[in-house]
Amino acid sequence: MTGKDRQAFWIVMPIAVALGLLVLLLATGDPASKRNNTFQLQGEIAPLIAGPTIDGGWFDIDEQRGRWVIVNFFSTTCVPCIIEHPELVEFAAAHDVVGDATVVSVAFDDRAENVIEFFRENGGSWPVLVEDTGQIAVQYGVTGVPESYIVAPSGVIVGRFIGGLTAVELDDAIATLSGADA
Repeated sequence: MTGKDRQAFWIVMPIAVALGLLVLLLATGDPASKRNNTFQLQGEIAPLIAGPTIDGGWFDIDEQRGRWVIVNFFSTTCVPCIIEHPELVEFAAAHDVVGDATVVSVAFDDRAENVIEFFRENGGSWPVLVEDTGQIAVQYGVTGVPESYIVAPSGVIVGRFIGGLTAVELDDAIATLSGADA
């Protein structure tokens, strides 16, 4: 090994070891908790979500004060989004009866035709926004889908789920949060 080879080795080796440890840490991290209790918007008034919905209506998150809102960012090509969709349908149906919570879906990098067809085939009667949703995703800090935010009846963001979720997880989160954050 020449002097330059040794020098390159001692430069590259620590970087390779650090990257290897990072990959190991990420691969063995605890995936059990999808609920992220510390995030940028926690405790803040939910950024504006307003616009036309796929059914020709209009949605404005500010008009939802007084009930829980689940803001769900999704894509019709995202497998975890497809898997979680029946759970959102179950949650929305149960809470439509009581009127204490609603879901709003925000399409993430998807075409309106795909979203309309997806909801026609898979159900879901809540508001779905597809137009100009990129800015909404940026304001919420969304990095991938599915990602969902829980907005308390006061309009404050109190929870976030990264990855797919279930109706039971949503109900449990709302039950936990309702005492202090409603």
